[in-house]
Amino acid sequence: MTIKALPLCALAIAAATFTQAQTSAPPTKVGVIHIQNAIIGTKDGQKAANDLQAKFEPKRKELEKRQADIAALQDQLNRGRNTMAAEAREKLIRDIDQQTKALNRSTEDAQMEMDQEQNRVLQDLGQKMMAVIDKYARDNGYTLILDVSSPQTPVLYISSGIDITADIVKLYDAHAGPVSAAPAAAPAATPAAARPALPAAKKK
Repeated sequence: MTIKALPLCALAIAAATFTQAQTSAPPTKVGVIHIQNAIIGTKDGQKAANDLQAKFEPKRKELEKRQADIAALQDQLNRGRNTMAAEAREKLIRDIDQQTKALNRSTEDAQMEMDQEQNRVLQDLGQKMMAVIDKYARDNGYTLILDVSSPQTPVLYISSGIDITADIVKLYDAHAGPVSAAPAAAPAATPAAARPALPAAKKK
């Protein structure tokens, strides 16, 4: 009787110990952040977006004018295709083709330049943002914070109560210093509203 009772007693002690360990362990605190929205939501991010807009606006207007010129030549060709001399028609076709290729190259170069500028500033703002997130996590006892701005993030459900994006924006702005010190460019994160759209050349 006594021998048979020993394993049961040991099992009861182990269960009690496990329960006590679970009870004493601190709860896991998890938060999520949309890092792209956080960056563009800061004063630095908004200023960077405006600076990018101002920097590339002249280029955008130039490309739009060249696109309009090509469209005018294309319209001229369409209207006079059956009436103009063959030599004049062939010359007009060559002009349209050359200008279209040149516009496409210029558009690609401008897009590459803008992307590089955005990536440079995004990296700079991202480093500052990470320092803020690290401080916030330590001060508030977070075990894990996930960035849900990427579609590759394996998160299927998020409670609004654990989204810390707005808190991080406030904390960043509170410690970022004067806005005038922000870099003169825009983060890549935001979507189309954060940067001027460069026109694409129309095909003839």
